[in-house]
Amino acid sequence: MAAGTFPLIPRRRVIGLAFGGIRSVRRGTGSDVAGSRQYVPGDNLAWIDWAASARLSAVRDNDEFIVHEFFADEAPHVVMVADRRPSIGIRPSPLRRLDKPAALLECLRLIRESARVTRSLTAYFDEAEGETHWRPPRSERFAPQGTLEGRPFGAPADTVSRGLEHLRRHRRELPTQTFVFVLSDFLVLPDEPAWQRTLEQRWELVPVVIQDPVWERSFPDVGAVTVPYADPDSGAVVPVYLTRAEAERLRDEHEARHAELLSFFRSFGTEPVLIESHDPGAILGAFLRWADLRMMVRGALV
Repeated sequence: MAAGTFPLIPRRRVIGLAFGGIRSVRRGTGSDVAGSRQYVPGDNLAWIDWAASARLSAVRDNDEFIVHEFFADEAPHVVMVADRRPSIGIRPSPLRRLDKPAALLECLRLIRESARVTRSLTAYFDEAEGETHWRPPRSERFAPQGTLEGRPFGAPADTVSRGLEHLRRHRRELPTQTFVFVLSDFLVLPDEPAWQRTLEQRWELVPVVIQDPVWERSFPDVGAVTVPYADPDSGAVVPVYLTRAEAERLRDEHEARHAELLSFFRSFGTEPVLIESHDPGAILGAFLRWADLRMMVRGALV
């Protein structure tokens, strides 16, 4: 794994394009040993297991050669579905540390770079001000850079579900075990039927939850004060007076909403990546923790 990237860990071995960077079920050119067999003419001499060959030759009193078989290195497709509703466009303030647009862009950059390292084809979808932006799978070497920064945050409320349905309409371009990273704050639970239909495609669905840990996952212990409040529907910031009871109610609601969101994802077997900072190092750490957990789950399934 290259520095500054995270590994794409499928739940099971990949069936994808040859010559990628992830071990598959198929035998072929790769780096991970799948087993051994006797040499046949035409085998690569570099595959010979000289120690095993010497032992077999001694037993049979004849020249015998054993070669390694390898799992082919293959590359899954990687799709990024970006939520660009107004709530994702909320910038930081003296009371709010998380810059959500910056966090979204850093997540996209990190996913693209990690896909490039594994030689995966990448695709991208978002909606902004009623305009659909769909980039079909292609190599990151030929992907246009710097085209997402200026796009507005004006997507409709159901943009995540619309994005997943868009992918289903283009499923011929997205093979089994395609990684689908859905980047959103998920302040509203995803549409359950759309989530289920996406999983039925046997894609690797990965929610990336971008939420402020203080104001969206919980709420600060304030009361009888006026705080600047960012409206999640419009992104506009307005002063709001809160009593202590109202602050406690909001904290209980936000913590319950976050717990319900995690329960929703895990009920479908989709472990989220939790993003609470726009710092690149913190974002990389969140993806690495997700990859470590996937590695443990894969070890239990294989």
